[in-house]
Amino acid sequence: MSPPATSLTALLIIDMQKFFLPMTSSSLPNILTLISTFKSLSLPLIFTQHGHSSAELTAPFTNQLVQKWGSSGSIATGSSDWKLIPSIAKESTGHPIVGKNTYDAFVNTDLATLLKEKQVERVVICGVMTDCCCDTTARSAFNRGFETWLVDDACGTASDEQHKAGLKGFGFAFGEVVKTEEVLKRLK
Repeated sequence: MSPPATSLTALLIIDMQKFFLPMTSSSLPNILTLISTFKSLSLPLIFTQHGHSSAELTAPFTNQLVQKWGSSGSIATGSSDWKLIPSIAKESTGHPIVGKNTYDAFVNTDLATLLKEKQVERVVICGVMTDCCCDTTARSAFNRGFETWLVDDACGTASDEQHKAGLKGFGFAFGEVVKTEEVLKRLK
Protein backbone atom coordinates (compact mmCIF):
# COMPACT_ATOMS: atom_id res chain seq x y z
CA MET A 1 0.00 0.00 0.00
CA SER A 2 1.35 3.42 -0.96
CA PRO A 3 1.85 6.11 1.67
CA PRO A 4 -0.87 8.80 1.50
CA ALA A 5 -0.26 11.86 -0.69
CA THR A 6 0.53 13.83 2.46
CA SER A 7 3.48 11.54 3.35
CA LEU A 8 6.81 13.27 3.47
CA THR A 9 8.34 13.10 0.02
CA ALA A 10 11.96 13.97 -0.77
CA LEU A 11 13.49 14.85 -4.13
CA LEU A 12 16.84 13.19 -4.87
CA ILE A 13 18.76 15.01 -7.58
CA ILE A 14 21.38 12.57 -8.83
CA ASP A 15 24.80 13.66 -10.14
CA MET A 16 23.86 16.78 -12.07
CA GLN A 17 27.51 17.56 -12.73
CA LYS A 18 29.41 19.21 -15.57
CA PHE A 19 30.74 15.79 -16.68
CA PHE A 20 27.18 14.78 -17.57
CA LEU A 21 25.97 18.11 -19.01
CA PRO A 22 25.53 16.76 -22.58
CA MET A 23 23.03 14.21 -21.21
CA THR A 24 20.80 16.83 -19.56
CA SER A 25 19.47 18.95 -22.43
CA SER A 26 15.87 17.74 -22.20
CA SER A 27 15.83 16.77 -18.50
CA LEU A 28 17.36 19.90 -16.93
CA PRO A 29 14.28 22.15 -17.31
CA ASN A 30 12.11 19.47 -15.68
CA ILE A 31 14.61 18.97 -12.86
CA LEU A 32 14.58 22.71 -12.18
CA THR A 33 10.76 22.64 -12.17
CA LEU A 34 10.79 19.78 -9.64
CA ILE A 35 13.32 21.61 -7.45
CA SER A 36 11.20 24.77 -7.51
CA THR A 37 8.05 22.84 -6.61
CA PHE A 38 9.67 20.92 -3.77
CA LYS A 39 11.10 24.17 -2.38
CA SER A 40 7.70 25.88 -2.58
CA LEU A 41 6.16 22.98 -0.63
CA SER A 42 9.03 22.93 1.90
CA LEU A 43 9.82 19.33 1.00
CA PRO A 44 13.36 17.97 1.38
CA LEU A 45 15.88 18.19 -1.44
CA ILE A 46 19.02 16.05 -1.43
CA PHE A 47 21.67 16.31 -4.13
CA THR A 48 24.35 13.75 -4.95
CA GLN A 49 27.77 14.35 -6.43
CA HIS A 50 29.80 11.50 -7.89
CA GLY A 51 33.58 11.53 -7.68
CA HIS A 52 36.73 9.53 -7.08
CA SER A 53 39.75 10.32 -4.91
CA SER A 54 43.23 10.45 -6.38
CA ALA A 55 43.94 7.13 -4.63
CA GLU A 56 40.96 5.52 -6.40
CA LEU A 57 42.17 6.91 -9.73
CA THR A 58 45.67 5.45 -9.32
CA ALA A 59 46.47 1.90 -10.40
CA PRO A 60 45.91 -0.69 -9.14
CA PHE A 61 42.29 0.45 -9.13
CA THR A 62 40.32 -0.56 -6.04
CA ASN A 63 37.00 1.03 -7.04
CA GLN A 64 34.80 -1.09 -9.32
CA LEU A 65 33.64 1.90 -11.38
CA VAL A 66 37.20 3.05 -12.01
CA GLN A 67 38.08 -0.52 -13.01
CA LYS A 68 35.13 -0.47 -15.45
CA TRP A 69 35.64 3.00 -16.96
CA GLY A 70 39.36 3.60 -16.35
CA SER A 71 40.79 6.70 -14.71
CA SER A 72 40.23 8.84 -17.82
CA GLY A 73 36.53 7.88 -17.93
CA SER A 74 36.00 8.58 -14.23
CA ILE A 75 35.33 11.85 -12.41
CA ALA A 76 38.07 13.16 -10.12
CA THR A 77 36.71 14.73 -6.95
CA GLY A 78 37.40 18.48 -7.04
CA SER A 79 37.87 18.64 -10.84
CA SER A 80 35.91 20.94 -13.13
CA ASP A 81 33.85 17.97 -14.38
CA TRP A 82 32.99 17.08 -10.75
CA LYS A 83 31.32 20.45 -10.10
CA LEU A 84 27.56 20.72 -10.20
CA ILE A 85 26.01 22.31 -13.29
CA PRO A 86 25.73 26.04 -12.42
CA SER A 87 21.92 26.20 -12.38
CA ILE A 88 21.85 23.14 -10.11
CA ALA A 89 24.67 24.43 -7.90
CA LYS A 90 22.65 27.60 -7.31
CA GLU A 91 19.62 25.54 -6.25
CA SER A 92 21.66 23.25 -3.97
CA THR A 93 22.59 26.02 -1.52
CA GLY A 94 21.38 25.12 1.96
CA HIS A 95 20.55 21.52 1.04
CA PRO A 96 22.56 18.35 1.68
CA ILE A 97 24.97 17.21 -1.02
CA VAL A 98 25.87 13.55 -0.64
CA GLY A 99 29.27 12.62 -2.06
CA LYS A 100 29.42 9.16 -3.57
CA ASN A 101 31.77 6.92 -5.53
CA THR A 102 29.43 4.15 -6.70
CA TYR A 103 26.24 4.07 -8.77
CA ASP A 104 24.19 3.58 -5.59
CA ALA A 105 23.87 6.80 -3.55
CA PHE A 106 23.12 4.73 -0.43
CA VAL A 107 26.41 2.77 -0.44
CA ASN A 108 29.08 4.21 1.89
CA THR A 109 27.08 7.45 2.40
CA ASP A 110 24.75 8.98 4.95
CA LEU A 111 21.79 9.17 2.54
CA ALA A 112 19.64 6.62 4.43
CA THR A 113 20.29 8.48 7.70
CA LEU A 114 19.36 11.82 6.13
CA LEU A 115 16.08 10.42 4.82
CA LYS A 116 15.21 8.76 8.14
CA GLU A 117 16.03 11.93 10.10
CA LYS A 118 13.62 13.82 7.84
CA GLN A 119 10.99 11.04 8.26
CA VAL A 120 10.78 10.57 4.51
CA GLU A 121 8.52 7.78 3.24
CA ARG A 122 8.68 8.47 -0.50
CA VAL A 123 11.57 9.48 -2.76
CA VAL A 124 11.32 11.05 -6.20
CA ILE A 125 14.48 10.50 -8.23
CA CYS A 126 15.76 12.59 -11.12
CA GLY A 127 19.16 13.34 -12.67
CA VAL A 128 21.75 11.31 -14.55
CA MET A 129 22.36 8.63 -15.69
CA THR A 130 18.91 7.06 -15.96
CA ASP A 131 20.22 3.51 -16.35
CA CYS A 132 23.16 3.74 -13.96
CA CYS A 133 23.07 5.99 -10.88
CA CYS A 134 19.37 6.96 -11.02
CA ASP A 135 18.10 3.42 -11.54
CA THR A 136 20.52 1.87 -9.03
CA THR A 137 19.73 4.45 -6.36
CA ALA A 138 15.99 4.09 -7.03
CA ARG A 139 16.16 0.30 -6.69
CA SER A 140 18.15 0.69 -3.51
CA ALA A 141 15.57 3.12 -2.09
CA PHE A 142 12.80 0.65 -2.91
CA ASN A 143 14.75 -2.16 -1.23
CA ARG A 144 15.10 0.03 1.88
CA GLY A 145 11.34 0.46 2.15
CA PHE A 146 10.80 3.83 0.47
CA GLU A 147 8.03 4.29 -2.06
CA THR A 148 10.05 5.30 -5.10
CA TRP A 149 9.20 7.28 -8.22
CA LEU A 150 11.69 7.58 -11.08
CA VAL A 151 10.92 10.64 -13.22
CA ASP A 152 11.14 9.74 -16.91
CA ASP A 153 11.45 13.26 -18.36
CA ALA A 154 13.73 14.48 -15.55
CA CYS A 155 16.41 11.84 -16.12
CA GLY A 156 19.02 11.67 -18.85
CA THR A 157 21.62 9.25 -20.13
CA ALA A 158 23.87 8.50 -23.10
CA SER A 159 21.12 7.29 -25.47
CA ASP A 160 17.36 7.00 -25.76
CA GLU A 161 17.72 3.21 -25.88
CA GLN A 162 19.58 3.15 -22.54
CA HIS A 163 17.07 5.59 -21.02
CA LYS A 164 14.09 3.43 -22.00
CA ALA A 165 15.80 0.22 -20.85
CA GLY A 166 16.56 1.70 -17.42
CA LEU A 167 13.00 2.92 -16.97
CA LYS A 168 11.48 -0.35 -18.17
CA GLY A 169 13.46 -2.50 -15.74
CA PHE A 170 12.75 -0.21 -12.80
CA GLY A 171 9.05 0.13 -13.59
CA PHE A 172 8.57 -3.60 -13.95
CA ALA A 173 9.75 -4.63 -10.51
CA PHE A 174 10.52 -1.70 -8.25
CA GLY A 175 8.58 1.54 -8.37
CA GLU A 176 6.63 3.90 -10.53
CA VAL A 177 7.98 5.64 -13.61
CA VAL A 178 6.24 9.02 -13.81
CA LYS A 179 6.47 12.27 -15.75
CA THR A 180 7.23 15.64 -14.14
CA GLU A 181 3.64 16.83 -14.58
CA GLU A 182 2.34 13.75 -12.76
CA VAL A 183 4.68 14.41 -9.82
CA LEU A 184 3.47 18.01 -9.61
CA LYS A 185 -0.17 16.90 -9.74
CA ARG A 186 0.29 14.30 -7.02
CA LEU A 187 2.11 16.65 -4.67
CA LYS A 188 -0.48 19.44 -4.79
